[in-house]
Amino acid sequence: MPTPPVVTLRGRTDSDLDALYEVASDLDTWEERNPGRPVARTREAWESRLKEREADPGSDLSFVIDADGAAVGTIGLFEISEIARHGEIGIALVPGARGKGIGSAALAQIVDFAFTRANLRRVHLEVLSSNEAAIHVYEKAGFVVEGRQREHAWVRGRYEDIVRMGLLRTEWGRRSDTA
Repeated sequence: MPTPPVVTLRGRTDSDLDALYEVASDLDTWEERNPGRPVARTREAWESRLKEREADPGSDLSFVIDADGAAVGTIGLFEISEIARHGEIGIALVPGARGKGIGSAALAQIVDFAFTRANLRRVHLEVLSSNEAAIHVYEKAGFVVEGRQREHAWVRGRYEDIVRMGLLRTEWGRRSDTA
C-alpha cells in the first residue's frame, strides 16, 4: 500500500500558479466549483481576477492544498459571518490529486482551522447531488445533510439538486474527543 501524501494548507506562491490555473480552467468540473455558466478564461484574465480578489479578500480565507511539497488545489472559508460565527467551505483539486485522500486531509485541516483558529461555531458547504464521492467524504468528516435545493443547478444539459451540508463545532468537538 502506498504511503499517503503529507498534506498541508499554506499561502499561495508564484510557483503554485500553474497548478491553480489547472484547477480554475478545468471545464469538466466547472459546475462542482462555480454557480455560473462555464467560462474558458485565459491565463491572463484568471491572474487578473486572482489579483483583484487578493487586493480585497473581504472575509474570505483561501489556502493552497500542498501534497508532498506540490500545490494540488485550493480550499477556503468564504462568506464568513463575524456575528453568527459561520462560514462556507469550498475545495477544488487538480484531477491527478483526486481519490487519494488529499481532499479528506485538507478538509479535516480547514475544519480544525475554522473552529480552533477562526473561532467559528458552524461551517457548511454545498455539493451537487450527483457528486456521491464528495458527499461520502463530507459525511465521513462529520457533515450532515441539512437540506436540498431541488433542481437548483444547471449541469451539463440537465437540472440537478444542490445538497447543503453543515457541521457544528459542538458536533466536531465530540468527534475529536473520541478520536
